[in-house]
Amino acid sequence: MSKSVSELLWAEKYRPKSLKELVNQEEIVKRLMKFVEERNMPHLLFAGPPGTGKTTAALALAHDLYGEDWRKYVLELNASDERGIAVIRSKVKEFARSKLPGDIPFKIVILDEADNMTADAQQALRRIMEMFVETTRFILIANFPSKIIEPIQSRCASFRFTPLKKEDVVSRLKWICEQENVVCHQDALETIYEISEGDMRKAINILQAAAALGEVTVSHVYKVVGLAHPKEIREILNLALQGKFIESRDRLRELMVTYGLSGTDVLKQMHREIFSADLKIPEDVRVTIADYIGEIQFRIVEGADDEIQLTALLAKLALLGKKISSMKG
Repeated sequence: MSKSVSELLWAEKYRPKSLKELVNQEEIVKRLMKFVEERNMPHLLFAGPPGTGKTTAALALAHDLYGEDWRKYVLELNASDERGIAVIRSKVKEFARSKLPGDIPFKIVILDEADNMTADAQQALRRIMEMFVETTRFILIANFPSKIIEPIQSRCASFRFTPLKKEDVVSRLKWICEQENVVCHQDALETIYEISEGDMRKAINILQAAAALGEVTVSHVYKVVGLAHPKEIREILNLALQGKFIESRDRLRELMVTYGLSGTDVLKQMHREIFSADLKIPEDVRVTIADYIGEIQFRIVEGADDEIQLTALLAKLALLGKKISSMKG
């Protein structure tokens, strides 16, 4: 028998089912639990970076309010797909106007990616939120709340989600590894956190991809995300600063071919490494390199050739290294 989608996707399989399971958003959970206790709530706006628990909190709130049959009372739409005025006037309005018998006198409409809705759709939604407030409550989820019109924002209680803490992400990943009987290394889980930048969904997906290669190690993590190992990037920077321009350029080419990196990928990793304690250079040199990287990144974004620009960066680093050596001499 084939596995279900939820079994194949760990990010969905291990999504918290209740508000009590959410971590790192204690203040938000406390406020939402109050709504569950009172069996009542206003329209809500969940805002914050991706993967911080916004959609999970909305679904968990619905689960805690309605119990196991919560799906009967919830309409979940992704506004990035269904973002036009027609959907708001037909599907949402039709759902909002009908009243269901039960302990809780309202249903819930969850609009994910609400910041992608067109201006016309938002205006139509504003009117529906006003007209059917007795029978329906809306939960709007957005990465960029400033894109949602002011009249809608003023009708909602706002909740700001923050990126998850390192210890929370690592402990959750470790727990998932235990459930899936996966051997994981502590440094690999910490690396996953650094790459995901507090995005739990991304972290779990990286973990699952790395686990497919066997043990979850640092090298496997970098392999599945298509990034070079930091020590390889540091080696290129050190070679350039030592004046070994040709050698550093050859290593860079080899790296880009091996990992299939773009120029922007390389620059992001270089930028991360110049602020790493493992790169032993004075602070004023870090400042100069950061300035170089910013200039090269701008040129690449504007359409310049990746290889030529990265070679120019290494050349600048080689000249900088020689200048530092001559000053020491």
